[in-house]
Amino acid sequence: MKKIVSAILLIVGIHLSHSSSATSFKKVEKDTLVVIGTAFGEITVILFQETPEHRKNFLKLANEKFFDSTTFHRIIKGFMIQGGDPNSKDSIPYNDGQGGPGYTIPGEFNPAFTHIQGAMAAARMGDQVNPEKRSSGSQFYLVENPTGTTFLDRNYSVFGQTIKGINVIQTIAEQPKAPGDRPLKDIKMWVKLVPMKKEKVTETYGYDYVTHSVKPELIKK
Repeated sequence: MKKIVSAILLIVGIHLSHSSSATSFKKVEKDTLVVIGTAFGEITVILFQETPEHRKNFLKLANEKFFDSTTFHRIIKGFMIQGGDPNSKDSIPYNDGQGGPGYTIPGEFNPAFTHIQGAMAAARMGDQVNPEKRSSGSQFYLVENPTGTTFLDRNYSVFGQTIKGINVIQTIAEQPKAPGDRPLKDIKMWVKLVPMKKEKVTETYGYDYVTHSVKPELIKK
């Protein structure tokens, strides 16, 4: 009888172990996409697990609706579009680019993530006042240049990649602007989070989680 009971307990233990592993595996296989809505269309971005501090912070702010009604306050065709400053919600154009949530984030420089077209990176103060290259708590930019902006690599933290909506980034970069690269008309954004299985992300957007690459024919749609 003792042998039978021991066998049953062993089987139950194995089952629970497999169930726990399966649950853990499923959690790892899920992701959260960032969708930035604008009057010109939506930009879908994937945030890198390998830059955990930036990822966690961006998801936190998005959940709090921090970015909603902020604008892309700086646009440069052939370079990038920048946004995420809460100051851009007010009627004073001269303080855009100076605001944030009240804190900065340690830089996360991963050689696997470079400033290719569609890369999402954190804005920051210059080296003179910020030698540690700490990132802004909320301001970010999206690379518009088709050939990238590699001169920024390892100087600004790249923490995400556009997987759909490059055309929207390009359209925004082409809008009329005033001196200082501020658009003549506010380009407001709304940010929503979309949970999705990694398998579905790859199927829908052609994103490869191993190489962190996107199929060119899909990213530009």
